Amino acid sequence: MSADRSPFALQPVFQALTADDPREVGGHRLYARLGAGGMGRVYLAYTPGGRPVALKVVRPELAGDPDFRARFAQEVASARLIHGLFTAQLVDAGPDAATPWLATTYVPGPSLQQVVQRFGPLPERTVLLLMAGIAEALQAIHASGVVHRDLKPGNVLIAADGPRVIDFGIARAADAVALTGTGLQIGSPAYMAPEQAMGQSATAATDVWALGALAVHVAAGAPPFGDGPHPATLYRTVHEEPDLARVPEGLRELLRRCLAKRPEDRPTTAEVIAAAAGHPAVGGQLRFGEDWLPQPLTSQITRHTELPQTPAEAAGTGGTGGTGLNAAPTMLAPAAMPTPTPTPTPTVLATAAAAPGGPELPGVGATPSGPASTARPKRLRGRTALVAVVALAVGAAATVFVLDDPDPVEAATADTPVAGSPGPGTPAASSAPGGPSGPARTPAATTAPSRSTPPAPAADFTPDYRAVELTSADPNYEFDLAAGTVVPVETVNWYVGRTDSEFLIPETADSYIGRDSGLGPAECLQGLGSRPTARVPFSAVGPRGAFCVRSADGKELAIVRVLSTAGADGAVKVSLDHYRRNG
Repeated sequence: MSADRSPFALQPVFQALTADDPREVGGHRLYARLGAGGMGRVYLAYTPGGRPVALKVVRPELAGDPDFRARFAQEVASARLIHGLFTAQLVDAGPDAATPWLATTYVPGPSLQQVVQRFGPLPERTVLLLMAGIAEALQAIHASGVVHRDLKPGNVLIAADGPRVIDFGIARAADAVALTGTGLQIGSPAYMAPEQAMGQSATAATDVWALGALAVHVAAGAPPFGDGPHPATLYRTVHEEPDLARVPEGLRELLRRCLAKRPEDRPTTAEVIAAAAGHPAVGGQLRFGEDWLPQPLTSQITRHTELPQTPAEAAGTGGTGGTGLNAAPTMLAPAAMPTPTPTPTPTVLATAAAAPGGPELPGVGATPSGPASTARPKRLRGRTALVAVVALAVGAAATVFVLDDPDPVEAATADTPVAGSPGPGTPAASSAPGGPSGPARTPAATTAPSRSTPPAPAADFTPDYRAVELTSADPNYEFDLAAGTVVPVETVNWYVGRTDSEFLIPETADSYIGRDSGLGPAECLQGLGSRPTARVPFSAVGPRGAFCVRSADGKELAIVRVLSTAGADGAVKVSLDHYRRNG
């Protein structure tokens, strides 16, 4: 594992429900957001019997297309027949609902995309086990007459007992719809086979190609044909040979076969499994034991097993178990998370629990049972919050702090965890010695993790492009910093994404929020060295603010000037400058 890929500044596994999220779908109660993709939003939900599921609600524009709905119903019927051990089993679905949805078993683990971004390339043995497990999943999918069509690192989840392939019931349905008007693209260019790139029919061999491209990404840290602008990537896919220079020698022959240009020259899924089983690196045995993953990754998986036990409306949002679309969002946290220690500084607000019968702070609710509220600390914004009295429930006692109104930029930087401290949504240590989490720990500091990359003067950076204006229509689209384009989420590694309330940067990158739109390379580099941040909320930069992002290796620098974050259509508009370090 490379030293610069340590898991700092982890994004929360479970994100707060927002005002436009439903609270119940098909009898399944929603507890948190898990993420979003080109086809829709994914939520953590519970069945009426109390089992956790991952519930995906498709995008409204797809829901209104009769062709999509008909194909979606067909694919759901096929998916019900898939029972592979390495797939996320379909549990329930509503193909005829006003907005179609489906629910699969919840897999407690990150995606392969997140794993590679955070930890870098994986060992040869792990890659072989992944290929075998995914190939077995594809066998089960193909046996039901379904072709995945969009196999990529973001659609493979990593659990302690092996991989799970997801999203095999939607891509083909969406492929039957004319999507040019919606801006959607079926399939991810970096993992699309030549026949897909040329508009030909997808077959089981198409998924084998995607498996090979995925394995190259996992073994080398990047896809075999790059992840730049879509036309260039697809051209290389059709006309050039894959880049396997950083792939371990023992994997190259198998991956070359998977990436053969002609579908008939690629191995079958059974042949992929046999090749993995016969490889010396696995010792002649395909087994997902406790040691199949590197230890840091095994530790990371535990973050996905600590499920929130209280849905948003029960935590103080005022919902009643129906749709609850007017309920205020509440940040969710694992129920096992001990009460964090408050730090009485002007810019940090500890988690709050309202006294019985007393008023609640906006957006902060008390857990109805248990020792104390475990909601993530939130900040009060606006001049009306010059003084706030916050009660922190600790048993039957309460501690009161008086807080000043924070500057938005200070608020963002103050919320940044340091290396070794809990990230957003991560369990914090107990403040009491001998508590559930052991000795007391220091709360997160007000600066981001330090980097080993030495600072460079602004003169060392040369402009790559400037003043490129881009628009992200919704959180399913992010900004590709290298190419200066807008792409679907999880398409590239060097990006700036966004939610409905903040910008998202790669977890291996530095960021700095400037004081105005005049931010330039010199101020950016100085700020990265003295006041970095891992969070960039809209309130700290918009409208007409700016922030910068530096890549983990220190060779790329992007300045993002915010043009609009509050459009009536939910769009976010920015202007990008991109610089590369000389030499």
